[in-house]
Amino acid sequence: METFLRFLLKILFMKRYIYIFRHGQTYYNKNKVFTGWKDSKLTPRGKKDANKVSKKLKDKHIDLAFQTRLIRSKATLKEIIKFHPECRRIVTDDRIIERSYGEFQGFKHKTIIDKYGAKKFEKWHRSYEVPVPKGESIKQVEKRVNFFIKDILKLIKREKINIAISAHGNSMRPFRRYFEKLTISEMMKLENPWDDYFMYTIEV
Repeated sequence: METFLRFLLKILFMKRYIYIFRHGQTYYNKNKVFTGWKDSKLTPRGKKDANKVSKKLKDKHIDLAFQTRLIRSKATLKEIIKFHPECRRIVTDDRIIERSYGEFQGFKHKTIIDKYGAKKFEKWHRSYEVPVPKGESIKQVEKRVNFFIKDILKLIKREKINIAISAHGNSMRPFRRYFEKLTISEMMKLENPWDDYFMYTIEV
């Protein structure tokens, strides 16, 4: 009887997990270039970053993984999935893609500062509501990321699965804000690492 009750409790209070991580360092990251939706490959350090995350996640169970269309997201996830034959499928979903930097994509930070001044640069770079010219604001990124979160929570609860997400620095901000109950100000101060992951527990 006691064993049966424990079994019932296990079913009732089952937990599943989300593992989210940022791609490893890219050449654009290294050279302080606005990347946005442009592709930039992982540097040797970036490959080591991805390897570090893969080792930290080696003993976790991953059923399903998400990536974006960008090379850096795919390359990082590929390194992680090497240790997870149980991962049934990989889904590409650009709701978690990096913030679009519009006209600035492919230009060095210094070039933008020299052209527009440090004050405008900082406003575009770190403001929550102000979009870059022909690009996105963090507020806009948060809107699409929140739609993604809503869908994966339904998926996790329905299928009772663990999910890995190969994301980007700015798409991780609203993700962490949601799960860590952060203010906008706290979210905007986040610096997401290239070589670590964040885990969130979901009651199913």
